[in-house]
Amino acid sequence: MTDASQAGGFFSLAAPVSAKEPAMNAPEPVAVTAAAAAVARPMPHVMNTYGRLPIAISYGRGVWLWDTEGRRYLDGLGGIAVNTLGHAHPKLVPALQDQIGKIIHTSNYYEVPLQEQLAAKLCEISGLQAAFFCNSGLEANEAALKIARKYGHDRGIDRPEIIVYEKAFHGRSIATLSATGNPKVQAGFGPLVEGFVRVPLNDLAALETVARDNPNVVAVFLETIQGEGGINPSRWEYLQGLRALCDRQQWLLMLDEVQCGIGRTGKWFAHQWAGIVPDVMPLAKGLGSGVPIGAVVVGEKAVNVLGPGNHGTTFGGNPLAMRAGVETLRIMEEDDLIANAAKVGAALRSGLERELAEVPGVKEIRGAGLMLGIELDRPCGVLLGRAAQAGLMISVTADSVIRLVPALILSEAEAAQMVAILAPLVKAFLAEP
Repeated sequence: MTDASQAGGFFSLAAPVSAKEPAMNAPEPVAVTAAAAAVARPMPHVMNTYGRLPIAISYGRGVWLWDTEGRRYLDGLGGIAVNTLGHAHPKLVPALQDQIGKIIHTSNYYEVPLQEQLAAKLCEISGLQAAFFCNSGLEANEAALKIARKYGHDRGIDRPEIIVYEKAFHGRSIATLSATGNPKVQAGFGPLVEGFVRVPLNDLAALETVARDNPNVVAVFLETIQGEGGINPSRWEYLQGLRALCDRQQWLLMLDEVQCGIGRTGKWFAHQWAGIVPDVMPLAKGLGSGVPIGAVVVGEKAVNVLGPGNHGTTFGGNPLAMRAGVETLRIMEEDDLIANAAKVGAALRSGLERELAEVPGVKEIRGAGLMLGIELDRPCGVLLGRAAQAGLMISVTADSVIRLVPALILSEAEAAQMVAILAPLVKAFLAEP
């Protein structure tokens, strides 16, 4: 094991682990020194659209990451809820290598048998009927919006409208940005797309008012658990009431499961906790374990809305992405990762609640399974860098919510390590004047 020396309150490696040869017996999590963290390496040819930490990841194993300097991090971010199987999963890697050796891309001019294989599995686990494949959550949500509009036109509604939510986030294209409920990310991109009616989450009375006053509504579109908006769950009784209202009004119920789906909450899809089935369900993120993929899965009301020429994609549904989806779902079942997400998520939440109970400034710990948010009473973006310095990857959403969305292979011991790193950071931050 490489010796470590203490510097500036953090541990830094005297001899970094080689970034070329993954070492499973690498030292305990160590961190960027405070001085190093203050210096971002320039990337003058990359557009300046991200506020990046000065860390370049070299490789990963399981729920651990190593940077190019040999430092190790516990990955509580999972590529933003993407790396379902963690990093370099021993069952996934050979399957993707096999597919790359056969065919990566053909186009949708031809049949792609893996599309039917993945679609059939998604229909089996969701209770829906068919799927369209694309490349991302944004594209899946765009497709859902197009389905809703055409559904309305097919019913003779010239200017169909869609109910969306405060604090929602559905993407950064002009249409999905318009459906998003965050003025800060919308600023500078007007005029936004019309046709959206916004309501607060978990307020059935607000929906009843819209139903009474607006005959142009054709669909309700919401994240089952809002991700970027601060890990805000829809209450199960609210979803049940919403399903009944949509049935009564002949609206489409469209549930964005891009971030909260694919086993993250302890069921295949978060809405299944409420015992309902949507009409349209966008997916992405965890479906491909890191390979770009998106899907829209639809039920009886929506299955025939789009026909040839109504929608399409060049890259979507290519054999590599489809193989990644097929293998991800297969491995999740073989390794019982949905049950693991529920069990380890409960342990992680319990540990956080135990360590942060009665801490002034901690407003709420919420979420389900391995999708958890810790809301503080003040903006806490600084914790992103401090956590990395301490050897933990996290994110901060809605300015004041710490988000944890690790791989579904996380163990209870690793969850305990996560708590041991994060809780002192939160306490120290909240104790600052």
